[in-house]
Amino acid sequence: MTFTTLCYLIKDNKYLMLHRTKKNADINAGKYIGVGGHVEEGESPADCIKREVFEETGLTLNSYKCRCHITFVMGDITEYAFVYTSDDFSGELNYECDEGELAWVDIDRVMELNLWEGDRVFLELLSQREEFFSLKLVYDKNDNLLESVIE
Repeated sequence: MTFTTLCYLIKDNKYLMLHRTKKNADINAGKYIGVGGHVEEGESPADCIKREVFEETGLTLNSYKCRCHITFVMGDITEYAFVYTSDDFSGELNYECDEGELAWVDIDRVMELNLWEGDRVFLELLSQREEFFSLKLVYDKNDNLLESVIE
């Protein structure tokens, strides 16, 4: 069981997206995702997202909102992700991320990117809902989305 965080930074009706191109054996290789990572021992999800955003972008979150909880099931792996959004951050964006290339992408064009199928589901829900939601995404061994359940 793994706990992770994910944040979509918003500026000028754009999301900051991370194109995962630099890590070896990366489950997200070639995909576009938000920024975030694994919750470390002793961290809360909020601690984690503040640290991860700073490490990956050089930006400091001034405020943020937890928008949803996602349970990812991929074979015998279960990951619990806390998804945040923020339009209130400061600092200078460092485009030299160790995990890939950072790019501001128009929110209405994000679905054109190479995304996980489940990401399409929760990104659509993020655009439609203001209230917190929970989602379960089940993938097969070939990374095909089998089930998407709003809980």
